[in-house]
Amino acid sequence: MSSLSKAEIEDIREVFDLFDFWDGRDGMIDAVKVGDLLRCSGINPTIALTVKHGATVKQGEKQYKFDEFLPCYEAILKEKETGTYADYMEAFKTFDREGQGFISAAEMRHVLTGYG
Repeated sequence: MSSLSKAEIEDIREVFDLFDFWDGRDGMIDAVKVGDLLRCSGINPTIALTVKHGATVKQGEKQYKFDEFLPCYEAILKEKETGTYADYMEAFKTFDREGQGFISAAEMRHVLTGYG
């Protein structure tokens, strides 16, 4: 039984179907595209996390039907791979050149467009 709501399942199904559309309309997606699919659904997992839960690094190694993919999606949602407050503060200090405790909007724009 899925812990996701009906709306959440419909949302991820829509993204899955879009990837299937570009992948041959056979009801399956290649496991190498799991990370991209998750990112399109608003999750930002690392490659290591996606591989841990069923993605592959090489195309053609494995394919998923939606019902097979859904447990992988749920497992990745449950993972707590996020940084702590201290991690974020340390990262922002890198861009605080004057050491004043803030980053200008222009600097933030540059960082986000340059590094994602």
